Amino acid sequence: VQLQASGGGLAQSGGSLRLSCQDSGRAFSSYVLDWFRQAPGKEREFVAAISRGGGIKYYADSVKGRFTISRDNAKNTVYLQMNGLKPEDTAVYYCAAERRPNGYSGSVNLMHYWGKGTQVTVSS
Repeated sequence: VQLQASGGGLAQSGGSLRLSCQDSGRAFSSYVLDWFRQAPGKEREFVAAISRGGGIKYYADSVKGRFTISRDNAKNTVYLQMNGLKPEDTAVYYCAAERRPNGYSGSVNLMHYWGKGTQVTVSS
């Protein structure tokens, strides 16, 4: 698994961005995929996760109702659609993969693979 995130940038408060994370490996559909974020001076935190088949999604309370995670296993890509952005969403966003049969951990320490982060900046 080799993850590469893209799609970050600058948005105004209330705006939208869509992040993508593509895997160049061959076992993409075997992993639960997660998004995390890390704001300056803060710990990396869980944002969202999606089951291997894409049918089950999990969200942090802070983004529930605003962000949507999805995946396309044919394209080896996971997405994070971010609507209603707020300045507190400003962070470096990371995609990650965890090898598990079901559920999700939401734990930084239990991810097996990480992509390089992409910066999201939301102006007020």
